[in-house]
Parts: sequence; C-alpha cells; structure tokens
Amino acid sequence: MHNTRNAEITLPAMLFYIVALATGPTVLHAAEDAEHGADYRTFHSNGNIDYGNIGDSYTADLVMYLAGNQFMVMEELIQDFQSKHPEIDTVFCETIPPGQIFKNQLLEQGEIEGQKIAQNPDIFASVNIGHLKKLKDKELMSDYMIYIHNKLELMIAAGNPKKINGVEDLGRDDIVQSHPNPLTEGIFKFYGSEMLKDAGLFEKVTGGKECKSCWAVEGKTWFTSRHHRETPQRLEDGEADVGIVWTTEVVHAKAQGRPIDGVSIPAPLNKQDKVGYAIGKLKTGRNANNADKFLSYLSSDDAQNIYAKYGFLKASSDELALKPL
Repeated sequence: MHNTRNAEITLPAMLFYIVALATGPTVLHAAEDAEHGADYRTFHSNGNIDYGNIGDSYTADLVMYLAGNQFMVMEELIQDFQSKHPEIDTVFCETIPPGQIFKNQLLEQGEIEGQKIAQNPDIFASVNIGHLKKLKDKELMSDYMIYIHNKLELMIAAGNPKKINGVEDLGRDDIVQSHPNPLTEGIFKFYGSEMLKDAGLFEKVTGGKECKSCWAVEGKTWFTSRHHRETPQRLEDGEADVGIVWTTEVVHAKAQGRPIDGVSIPAPLNKQDKVGYAIGKLKTGRNANNADKFLSYLSSDDAQNIYAKYGFLKASSDELALKPL
C-alpha cells in the first residue's frame, strides 16, 4: 500500500489511490485509473509514491521516460536504486509507448490530461534504437546501451477456452484479437507486424489498416491504445480471445492473480534475438549526474536480477557498456 503526500494530486490519480487502498495492488483494471497509477509516478526516497503528478517532470531529481511495458518493474527497481542513492530524493518515471514519447513529448511540447510535461527528461528508453539515433541527429543524445531483452507471447484467457496453441491460430475466423496499435506501440510496429508477416498472416489479421483504439478488422481485430493495459482487460471482459504481448506482461498478469495465461512463441518468430531495450541520457536534461548514476545502476547484478524476476532477459556485459550511437 502506498501513501500520497501531495495534496494537489489530480482527480483521476486520487480515484486510483482510493481504489488501491480498498482493494490492494492486484486491481489495476479500470483503464483510466490504471494508466494514471502506473504510467506517471513520482517515487520518493522515503518509500512514498505519488500518482499522476505531471508537474514533477519539471522538478524531480531524476526524470525518466521509458518504454511502457516495464511498468511492472519500476517500483522495485527505482526503490532499490534510491536505497543505494538516498541523495536522489525524487524520481519521476513515465512508462508509455516510446513512439508516443518520442513524437509527442521529446520533439514537441506534450500534455497529459491538460498538463504540460517536461520536454527534457534526463533519460529516455525505447524498444527501437532508431528513436535514439534520431535524437543523436538532433544533437540531443550521444551514447546508449542495451540493458534488457524481451520476447513476444500470446496472451489468452485462463484455461485457454479457445484452444489457441500458436501464432498460426491467429488466422482463425472464430477468434477475436486484441493487439498493440501500429502507430505508437513499438511492440507491434517493429516486432508484432514482422512476426505476422513471417507467418503469412499480416493481411488476414490487420486488414492492412493502421489506426489506434479501433477495429482493424471489424469485430475481429482490435488495435489498442496501450496494449499492456487493454488486452488483459479485454480478455477478462470477454471482449477478446487472444493478444500479442510481451512475455513479461503474461508473467505480470499471472503474478497479480488475474485469469490470464500465455502461449509461448518459438524463436525466431518471438523476435527475442531482435528485441533490445536501448537507453540513453539526454543532453538537455537537468540532472546529468543522477542520470549517470542510474545508467551505471542498470548494469549492476541487482538491477539485472530485478528485471529477470519479471520475465525480462538479461543483457550481456558488452551490451551494458555505454557506446556511441
């Protein structure tokens, strides 16, 4: 259970907090509340966590915008980091699709629920190193490292009522699918779409449509806004039978006790050899020294073991060394 010490917390965040107090951390199901609760957090060195305080992106001792599918790791990871660096009193961490961060918050002024969010975080991470290379082209970043890996998996309802056994079942006409959108979700734009093409199912599943929060194929394939929030909820609500997710999202849902299961995808279809999380320090950030401390921490056994606990694949020592973009 978390405490909130900022009296000016936003209404959606307060609603999340009330629900969390009443029911515990396993019920982050309501889409709006879950997004505020897990996607915009300020971690304090005393263990308190504030939700949805976007203004902290301008004042925190460390500001990080990270690929969203790490949301389940952040509490343990950042609190461990702060225990080693108590001088870093506040860490603002946003975990949403990296394409959305790159386009709508780094390249231009962004807003969350009508509040401006800082355009100069100290650290940015993406599942697409191309985002970081474009920041280098704009002289906003110079070095990077790969710090974890992930792989694709199919998320299904517990008990597998539709008897889904692999990627080939995505070509069936009797199932409803929930997949990340190809506009802002790197998991689908760079990996899921390639997997479907490799399996010869891209047109069948997507209808060749690119959109967000929409039916790509009416009544059959839904493209989410934030898949790691929506897909498990749609499965639970009986609105979908299967969705492409990261393995870590299946691990997280099951750890929460949600009625979710997973169907493993064999390599190379699961893209585990390609999915590397790239991270780097922005030159415009306010807290360069603290950013360096966090990047150094990511290469530690403690940080790598925390990620592995949530289903991520550890990076090699060579990958964890900073190198020029």
